Amino acid sequence: MKLSSLYNEQQELRRNTYSSLTQIYQEVQTFKQELKDFQSFSYLLMRNFQHQYQDYLSQIVDVVQGTQLENENLQFFQAKAVDLEQSLQEINERYQVEKQKRKALHNDLVELKGNIRVHCRIRPLLPFDTESGDPAFQKRSLSLSEKVVHATDDETVLVRCSRPGHTLFNKTFQFERVYSPLESQKIVFGDVCPLLTSLLDGYNVCIMTYGQTGSGKSHTMLGPHSESDPVSPSEADQEMGIIPRAAGELFRLLSENPTINPRVEVSVVEIYNNELFDLLTKDSSGIFGVKRDVITTKEGKSNVPLLTYEHVECPAEFMKLINKSLQLRVKHPTLVHADSSRSHLVVTVTLTIAVPFDSFADQQLSQKLCEEMLCTTQKVKTSEKAGFCPRGLSPAPIPLDPTEQQKQVQAKLQLVDLAGSECIGMSGVTGTILRETSFINRSLAALADVLGALSEHRGHIPYRNSKLTHLLQDSIGGDAKLLVMLCVSPCQKYLAETLQSLGFGSRARQVQRVQAKRRNLLVSGKSK
Repeated sequence: MKLSSLYNEQQELRRNTYSSLTQIYQEVQTFKQELKDFQSFSYLLMRNFQHQYQDYLSQIVDVVQGTQLENENLQFFQAKAVDLEQSLQEINERYQVEKQKRKALHNDLVELKGNIRVHCRIRPLLPFDTESGDPAFQKRSLSLSEKVVHATDDETVLVRCSRPGHTLFNKTFQFERVYSPLESQKIVFGDVCPLLTSLLDGYNVCIMTYGQTGSGKSHTMLGPHSESDPVSPSEADQEMGIIPRAAGELFRLLSENPTINPRVEVSVVEIYNNELFDLLTKDSSGIFGVKRDVITTKEGKSNVPLLTYEHVECPAEFMKLINKSLQLRVKHPTLVHADSSRSHLVVTVTLTIAVPFDSFADQQLSQKLCEEMLCTTQKVKTSEKAGFCPRGLSPAPIPLDPTEQQKQVQAKLQLVDLAGSECIGMSGVTGTILRETSFINRSLAALADVLGALSEHRGHIPYRNSKLTHLLQDSIGGDAKLLVMLCVSPCQKYLAETLQSLGFGSRARQVQRVQAKRRNLLVSGKSK
């Protein structure tokens, strides 16, 4: 029994051992297959890695080579930048020299053209040229609105004179510049702009618009400035007149050289019914527009005592004063123009700049001052030894410190928007407006008389016949650079007024005045 049992256990053990060995064998075979697959995968992975490694290594080599090339280029450009900086410095030095020459040539050119220059601007046809409340006139509106004034070129105006009872003929007028109706405000200001350079060089400048009511004077000088001129903001920028553009250009020029320590002051006056009003100050009752008077100083210059001057530091402040003054300006509608200005507007910009002695002429002035002071000192010493001091000589002159020497130049820019001349019969005015028209026409006639007297070299020039001519005496007959902008209508309806304006401009061109001069220098704050 025991043998049988042992035998059975031995057989069972054999079976279990075989089963285990079989299972182990199968697992070993499976592991071998997995190991074989892993070896194949590892081989493929290694090959892929080698390929990627070669690709990345090639890219790294390319980047390194590119970096080296960029470094070489950077070094080249750095060296080139140094050369350009040196060249720029040399060019700036030459520019400063040429700038001084340009200033001299600019002023020579302006003076060769004449101190009084006359430009003529022909406005386009406007709706009110054919509109009228008179039925009889409406029947003739087409013929009367026919264009008879033309700009044949930049310097010539052609007028086709066709009036009932008169022979048809053409008449031409020559001016320094003629603008056709298609030329913009920007083009007009382009010819005015050089005068601002003269202002910064120390010359007095006056720009005035002249013409009949409704001919475009205020539009040329101010641009859209009333409710009757509704325009979009973009159109307003394009249609800006001479005054706002001059304000922007003046401060732009001043910003280019901050070392000159500029001071800009503005006054605004209105001449209404031959009375002058300061529009920047209030009277005792708080109303703007205080009456002032014009006087002639001992030096023969015109002056307005107690006139208000406001200091401005940017174009916005400048135009704020102008716009406030325009609200006070007297206006009334007429049959010719619905928003007719009934007064002359004069904007005066006083520019004071202080710069060091930097030109040969300034050095000569400094040397002359020192010589005069040395001579004065020697005279005083001689006088003291003799026991007396001559009248008018300082007993102890104070020499100038060369390190503090500077010049101060004060120049004035006058911007004048004249009231329009009118034919009383055509404008249809009565009462108070008729009286205004009479004063306007008389003041403009006085202006024409002054120009006539100047052109004929008369001994007496009637400046005091009108507050307008008295105020503008230094600009019209003095040494200021004067630009007269004639504004004329192109249509037959205003032919007589147009011929009168063109005749006025022709007389103005004939005036020969003294050469324009720079303003006096103020050395160390004292006038010389």
